Amino acid sequence: MKFNPSHKKQLDDALSHKGLRATKQREHLFKVIIESNHPTADEVHLSAKTNLPTISLATVYNCLETFVECGLVRPFNFDRKATRYDPDLTDHAHFQCKESGDVFDIPINDEIKSYLQKLLPAEFELEAVEVAFRGKGPIAP
Repeated sequence: MKFNPSHKKQLDDALSHKGLRATKQREHLFKVIIESNHPTADEVHLSAKTNLPTISLATVYNCLETFVECGLVRPFNFDRKATRYDPDLTDHAHFQCKESGDVFDIPINDEIKSYLQKLLPAEFELEAVEVAFRGKGPIAP
């Protein structure tokens, strides 16, 4: 997923809905997240410094918090490691390779969600699924 005009509109609309505006820092950080693979705050900060050398880690954290509150990204964790940020808000799981640390999206379709709903007691209603897999991923060439 690469940054394009529709991502700019998505950012502008989400921020505007919360009474905020898209600053140069927010635009750049959202672009970094879109172009990255489930980055941590430190990874976003490191990447952002390429074009915004004076950006602070505090600014990165504040923007990430704003993005979460505006529904632009969702945070997730593996165990107690650093929070990662994902701009793909569709239902899906994550798989982390224990050797490389790479994170892969795993689709969760309606059939899987239906199955998971059946596992719950009758009075429970499934609203969201957050599944994390860990194991050995494909070996890079």
